[in-house]
Amino acid sequence: MNDDTIDPSALRSEVEARHDRMIADLVAYASLETPSDDVDLLAVGLAWIESWLTATAGPAAARRVHVVEGYGDSVTLEYPSPTGSAEWVSALCHYDTVWSEGTLADWPVTIDGDVMTGPGVFDMKSGLIQLGHAIAVSDRLGLPRPGVRIVLNGDEEVGSIASRPVIEAEVGRGGAVLVFESAAEGAVKTARKGVGIFEVETFGVEVHAGLHPRSGASAIDEMARIILQLHAAADIDAGTSLNVGIVQGGTRTNVKAGHARASVDVRVTSASEVTRIEQVLADLAPHDPNARVQVTGGWNRPPMERTPVTAALYERAARVSATLGFELREVSVGGASDGNFAAALGCAVLDGVGGVGGGAHARHEWISLAGMVERTEFVSALFADLA
Repeated sequence: MNDDTIDPSALRSEVEARHDRMIADLVAYASLETPSDDVDLLAVGLAWIESWLTATAGPAAARRVHVVEGYGDSVTLEYPSPTGSAEWVSALCHYDTVWSEGTLADWPVTIDGDVMTGPGVFDMKSGLIQLGHAIAVSDRLGLPRPGVRIVLNGDEEVGSIASRPVIEAEVGRGGAVLVFESAAEGAVKTARKGVGIFEVETFGVEVHAGLHPRSGASAIDEMARIILQLHAAADIDAGTSLNVGIVQGGTRTNVKAGHARASVDVRVTSASEVTRIEQVLADLAPHDPNARVQVTGGWNRPPMERTPVTAALYERAARVSATLGFELREVSVGGASDGNFAAALGCAVLDGVGGVGGGAHARHEWISLAGMVERTEFVSALFADLA
């Protein structure tokens, strides 16, 4: 970003002048419950978002909607560049949360000094509020801005099952991808692990365990051996973990188990590790020839690797933040986001440009109100650079 592209003090003044409104907007938004599994509440939340964006950033020039029964709608809103830039940026935002209906009854949105707490304020409702105001600030000051393609989805917290094709299609239109998920202690995320969820089932032959100890086949015995194999396949130094989180099986203590099931969470950092773990799962076999093994499930999200284009985008963003007087750090994290899909398609991805705070998915979830100023200022300045 050239020194004459923006006036940092003017940008900061404009954002600070909007701070009270930003806080009020986030309180209003976070006071709407949007659990992933309630399509009616999601519809209410989405309607609020679209109305709010129109009032804050102006009407979108184009709107595309994708509906899948049982999930929140996916909506894309286009805000072309008012300054004539041919560049575009995809802004990925999910509006669902992990918090069930009724959570607000005993955990209302609360402000104490610089801290706001409440369901979803960190993950990731603050990110969307900051995005809308960043667009408004850029346009009010007449700053260069690329076209912004806002992608809203209502099923990120359950794997983006319905919205994945929308996300992939929209980021495929070109341009950098900014993910307005929450920051990691203020740092942006340039790498995330891929996630696989698998179900392993073993099938044995039921007999009386006391009367026929040499007969039959125990599905639980088979599962115990398989669990050891799975945990041994982890390579923590390479960033690969396998966790058998749920195990079920058997019917009675005196009956050799006819069936057992295990749920496995897999995290990997690279495509090569995806291939290796797939082979580990394919090679699972019963110890007893009378038993059998079945594996189902798959990869929920591919790894988001720190590719050269993502590294270049981060370096660009770090230079922008330096002109604003703060250091923008980067991290790699174990959780996944919609940014994983974009990175797998070869896009430059900067994730975690949303709220600054902590406690995602926890009852102490919080954001810094001062952080809203810094992040909104940063996004507006980054837009100017990307334009």
